[in-house]
Amino acid sequence: MSLFVNFPDWISPFVIEGLPIRWYAVMYIFAFATAYLLLIQEMKSEKSIKRETIEDAFFWCILGLLAGARIGSCLFYDDAVYYLTKPWMIFWPFRNGTFIGLPGMSYHGGVLGALVAGLIYCRVKKVNFMKAADLVTAAIPFAYTWGRIGNFINGELYGRVTTSPLGMIFPSAERFSTTHGWVREIADKVGLEYIAGDYVNLPRWPSQLFEAFFEGLVLGAIIWFIVRKLKEKRNLADGTILGSYIFGYGFIRFILEYFRQPDSDIGYVLGHSTNIYLFESISNISKGQVFCFIMVLGGLAIIAGVNLIGKRKKER
Repeated sequence: MSLFVNFPDWISPFVIEGLPIRWYAVMYIFAFATAYLLLIQEMKSEKSIKRETIEDAFFWCILGLLAGARIGSCLFYDDAVYYLTKPWMIFWPFRNGTFIGLPGMSYHGGVLGALVAGLIYCRVKKVNFMKAADLVTAAIPFAYTWGRIGNFINGELYGRVTTSPLGMIFPSAERFSTTHGWVREIADKVGLEYIAGDYVNLPRWPSQLFEAFFEGLVLGAIIWFIVRKLKEKRNLADGTILGSYIFGYGFIRFILEYFRQPDSDIGYVLGHSTNIYLFESISNISKGQVFCFIMVLGGLAIIAGVNLIGKRKKER
């Protein structure tokens, strides 16, 4: 009996076979459309900022997100020296005469890029950045879900090897030699047949779907139905939603990183294990978890800072 699920063979990363248009790119369009519709809904209860101003800020945040995500991917997870010496290659979509698009995007870089773009825009237009950020941020988690679904369709960013019945075999995943004891042990547990010396494709956690659900839908519901209402009821300061999202995402993603396989060329930045394919200890920390820990601290600092400043203003 097989204790795993095969990646659906009817799923293709391309919208139309033979054309260089991937579902991942389409997911970005769905994400931006979702965020925009939710933002419009938010604007119905916000009269202090013109709708056109928020729409413009949203547009610049998208540009900042895309630029930051691409730059972050090149500098954090790729050959930083290469891109620093040839920065024009960051946004060049061709390699060896072949169109490949922009293959790498970093979430943390995207967040930083969107924040910088939004801050610059609000400074230029003399708009309350924290108020605008709260409006835009409330719409982000639900939109984010589409991106992780795109990762799943691409069969990328999959999780660590697992013997759980939820484990899924991704066709593009790295295969392992059965000369290794741990590979044979897992293959036997999940019911994979093999010949000694074979390379086998072991089941992985579908971590993209975990992230889509918890970082997207669950966090979105918390922000939309709890934090927004709590801010309004208790008259919390502008910036509370922004801080709550940054904290919430960092916290949830930090935990889910234990299910997701770290980049093989980076491995762990903290810890002693060299096997990135298995969960062996919570002390093995990936680069993504380091960024998430910074987000947790940053989110808490924003929540505490804006509300402390707001309280002092009320006391004057």
